Amino acid sequence: MNTINDVEVIINNKRYTLSGYESGEYLQKIASYINTKHTEFKLMESYNKLDSDMRNILMQINIADDYFKMVNQVKELNEDADVKGNELFNLKHEVIASQTKLEALQKEHEKLQNEYNEAQKTIIKLQTELEDSKK
Repeated sequence: MNTINDVEVIINNKRYTLSGYESGEYLQKIASYINTKHTEFKLMESYNKLDSDMRNILMQINIADDYFKMVNQVKELNEDADVKGNELFNLKHEVIASQTKLEALQKEHEKLQNEYNEAQKTIIKLQTELEDSKK
């Protein structure tokens, strides 16, 4: 069974204890993301003029926006991966079909080469007989 990890983090210059089944490193990463958002917003003059409720709502909206953008990006990447997977599948089948065709052509070439060699032998034999009959 997973154990709960407690990790002390600093978010917006305040100390918090985060608890969860995720690793301490992951929880620190979450805190770092939120700190980055706070820093971004603090750099905006208009944000600093808002009351704390509006700042919190604005922060939540932006985090939700980031989340939904990432969900869409993952969906697009999965769709691209599916398309590329299908293309790869089709290419593999084309390679197999080409290999099969190549093997058939190689057998045909070998057969024709043998026939050619036999024809050459027959020609040489007939030329020899012709020369012998002229003597």
